[in-house]
Amino acid sequence: MTEKDITEKTLESYNDVFADIMNVLLFQGANIVRENELTNAQPRSYYKADGRIREQERDVSKYWRKSKIQIAMLGIENQTKEDADMPLRIIGYDGAAYRNQIKKGQRARYPVTSIVLYFNYRNRWRAPLHLSECFNIPKELKPYVNDYQVHLFEIAWLTREQVELFQSDFKIVADYFVQMRENNDYIPTRETIHHVQEVLQLMAVMCEDTRFEEAYQEKGSGTNMCEYLDRLEARGKSKGEIIGTITTCREFGLDDAKIFERITEKFHLDEQEARKYLEEVS
Repeated sequence: MTEKDITEKTLESYNDVFADIMNVLLFQGANIVRENELTNAQPRSYYKADGRIREQERDVSKYWRKSKIQIAMLGIENQTKEDADMPLRIIGYDGAAYRNQIKKGQRARYPVTSIVLYFNYRNRWRAPLHLSECFNIPKELKPYVNDYQVHLFEIAWLTREQVELFQSDFKIVADYFVQMRENNDYIPTRETIHHVQEVLQLMAVMCEDTRFEEAYQEKGSGTNMCEYLDRLEARGKSKGEIIGTITTCREFGLDDAKIFERITEKFHLDEQEARKYLEEVS
């Protein structure tokens, strides 16, 4: 499991985020799926191929229930790159969920709905989204080959109106991808972050920039992305001043013991931090 997979799943596994994604992307923002109606589903399923039992795992899946009545099973798959086999994967996940209902002998059957979230602001999705597109089907056989559609949403290409419909932390994520696609730059908003660690870690991995995670690990707290990025900027300026002081002191011939004493006093650093800066400049 890659780092991106883990961070995506962690944020989306929260019921408020999961319900919000479904309501905006499937129901145009209407409050159809409520977070208290969701329970975690088993992400793993098994199948037999080449005489061996193999495992397949969804990214995030939940049961949707109302008054103890099972309405549906909902699944989310995440992609940062195109996958030509996406229709085959989705029909495999959904088919396993239906097969499980047969195996359990359930009388009240429920439908399975899967969506794919595509996190890429540089390239549009061009891979197959229908099962029929995965094969070269003889024209005589086409009427007898059932098709299967992938419901894929390109997050970076959502409209501004769609982004504004989100009520959870996913709004921050969607806004980031839309801004990067439109401007190749990100200006943070003051939207309150509820799942701070998960959002910052997701942004750190997606942006390939660990500053977001570093901001969370620093002392203090924040409530929105503006506060965290302001802190990052201030931290960068402070680091530059420390490195400049060390460089100047060495130019004047001060030994590391004297420099250590000066930067710990001037910048209120602990011993570990001061030695880290001395090693970095050496």
